[in-house]
Amino acid sequence: MLKHVAVSPHRTRADSVSLSSSASCCSLGSLDHRHDSVTDLSQRTTTIKVYARCLRPDIEYKTLSVTWGTRAQEVVSTLLGKFRMRHRDPRLFYLSMEVRVRAAGLRTTLVLDDDARPAALQACHPKGYSKFSLQMRPGGLVKIYDSALMSSSQYKCILTSERTTADELLAILLHCYDSTEGVERFSLYEVYPSQEYERKLHPDDLPLLVQRAWPPESDCHFRVRRNPRVPPPPPAASVGTPHAAHLASSLPSLDEPSRALSALSLESDDKRYSPVYKFPSITYCQETKNDYLYI
Repeated sequence: MLKHVAVSPHRTRADSVSLSSSASCCSLGSLDHRHDSVTDLSQRTTTIKVYARCLRPDIEYKTLSVTWGTRAQEVVSTLLGKFRMRHRDPRLFYLSMEVRVRAAGLRTTLVLDDDARPAALQACHPKGYSKFSLQMRPGGLVKIYDSALMSSSQYKCILTSERTTADELLAILLHCYDSTEGVERFSLYEVYPSQEYERKLHPDDLPLLVQRAWPPESDCHFRVRRNPRVPPPPPAASVGTPHAAHLASSLPSLDEPSRALSALSLESDDKRYSPVYKFPSITYCQETKNDYLYI
């Protein structure tokens, strides 16, 4: 209900009006309440049904309990963990969402980004009008000699995607062996035995693309090697320690004459003046009133 209507003095048109009412002001406290409501909403739990026949022919779908803040990539990792597929590359899979429009009788399939929130997207449509499916990206088989990770293993073949980096591939291998060591302890090498060539891959290199660049029928392969441990720097010795005293005794004393390139002397009729050789220093000769710098 309008309480007051007045013509705005800042407008030139006669039909421009401004509405002034104390009831139209929004308090700042309501903004904080809305922020808390959004935070609580992201923690709300719901269920989604994901069709995952691409993993195995006998798998139709899997119902997962997720929050509204769960990302699509987290859903993929959860599915692989549920079916004990540790050797599968999570980057090889993605989620798609099929939305059905009842009035028009149409079906639209959307490819979800890794950061998409499936539960929040499902809430935007009536129940039963959306469907999530696990899809597979193009990839390839990579053979890796991994005896550095497990002495009893010779090699392992992993189906990986084109976007998987060298460090991510090492993380999959460590996960297969339930290893608690970090990825930074190992490196992936490209080895070419017939050419006596090998190269350490950068952590961001893409092994599948590197493998596709190899010549056909070549003996190139990937090998995991452990990085050498860098010894810690020696502790700084204080002045009072025996090690510091030993270092101080090994340094040359300033009182000892240094070795000069040539020995110079000043001679007069009845006196001979021999300068003191110190480096770097300037020696003052009292008899001749001159300064000499000897190197």
